Amino acid sequence: MDPFIDHTGIVATLDRANIDTDAIIPKQFLKSIKRTGYGPSAFFDWRYLSDGALNMDFELNQSRFEGRSILVTRNNFGCGSSREHAVWALVQDGYRVVIAPSKTVDGKRLPGFADIFRNNTTKNGMLAIELSESDVNEVFNMVAAHTGLTATADLPAQRIVFHAPSPRTFNFEIDAAAKEQLLHGLDNIDLTLQYEADITRFEAQYDPLMPHP
Repeated sequence: MDPFIDHTGIVATLDRANIDTDAIIPKQFLKSIKRTGYGPSAFFDWRYLSDGALNMDFELNQSRFEGRSILVTRNNFGCGSSREHAVWALVQDGYRVVIAPSKTVDGKRLPGFADIFRNNTTKNGMLAIELSESDVNEVFNMVAAHTGLTATADLPAQRIVFHAPSPRTFNFEIDAAAKEQLLHGLDNIDLTLQYEADITRFEAQYDPLMPHP
């Protein structure tokens, strides 16, 4: 996959919490044995009417979000089943960055992303950024006020800048291993192949008939 260093794109907002992977890519699209062609089916049940026409009441179909590549949504994005197809659909629909807030309710932290979904973003070259709820509220307000708002996500610096008339910068945290994986464009197969020489050496020496201690 391509390395992720930085990305500048139009920001779109989806003001819904707890969006599960079945909403991102419904189960009927999991029958394919290919990893391509999922983009037009992202958010299928919200995106289209029963006759196949675009549902213009769905936020992401608004003309102001045409060409968007940064998605801002609410907490617990990507919950539900562990299907990697959800990330494939988002990436193939043009998204490179997704932003969601963490929040605390009754002393319990609610994450921006479900764990498996977040791991799948890293494996597919998408940057998942978790900000505070107040920061994400501010982003929603900026997008509502400025049509075509763009932002630049800078992974090495771990910051994202929103290019409003008064630019706003937010810093974010990311797991060190995930950061390195994105910066070098390594999927899980690439990570394994880094140890190809060690694997080959082990296989050459390994005797399957040798009893284990």
